[in-house]
Amino acid sequence: MIPNLSEFKNGKILLVDKPWGWTSFKIVKKIRSFILNATTTIKKEKLKIGHTGTLDPFATGLLIVLTGKYTKKVNEIQNYKKVYTGIIKLGCETLSFDSETEEYNFSSISHITPQLIKKISKKFLGEIDQYPPYFSALKTKGKRFYEYARKGIKIVRKSRRIKIYKFHILKIGIPYIKFFIECGKGTYIRSIAQDFGKALRSGAYILSLRRERIGNFSMSCSSIELKISKKFPCYLLD
Repeated sequence: MIPNLSEFKNGKILLVDKPWGWTSFKIVKKIRSFILNATTTIKKEKLKIGHTGTLDPFATGLLIVLTGKYTKKVNEIQNYKKVYTGIIKLGCETLSFDSETEEYNFSSISHITPQLIKKISKKFLGEIDQYPPYFSALKTKGKRFYEYARKGIKIVRKSRRIKIYKFHILKIGIPYIKFFIECGKGTYIRSIAQDFGKALRSGAYILSLRRERIGNFSMSCSSIELKISKKFPCYLLD
């Protein structure tokens, strides 16, 4: 049974398994429309709703959506540790640091061994400086980074201090590396892949990425499924 609108206004937590190709904004818009259509006949009814951290269009996994008074918890949840798994491809780069754009700048990977990969991965543990991708939702001069990038305009990026708590190499089948990362707020896994490639003296980018957990939230949390869309599962926490 779908809660009434007043319950959503008081605050609900929705866990979305975001599919590949969808933007976080599109997911939130879809959920807002579903809630208003299912709980009220007043077409212009207002409802506060938002997510707790953008998940790239070409990534999948956990997106937390908050409604009503719970939207005040956005900053709190954004500070939680996040867990990702994914695959890095070596030997080339992309402008977006993931599979959104075409491969280019191909380089040799003949010198790369499993031992070297594991050795380099240890250098990414702890607090490190990171430059965000050109294709990101960060803003400068009133525009998103990706708006400049898609026009071929390079902007000045400032490095940010981030923290990597765990970085495990799960499987190696050169040129592919499967990994597990637990990180702090503001970490771009795409930039980790880009920098990892540089450290190996080879290009690299994120071929696939999935967000598994945010704090204690995961898709395995006890919840009720909302039949919002066949394209993505959405669950309402009890």
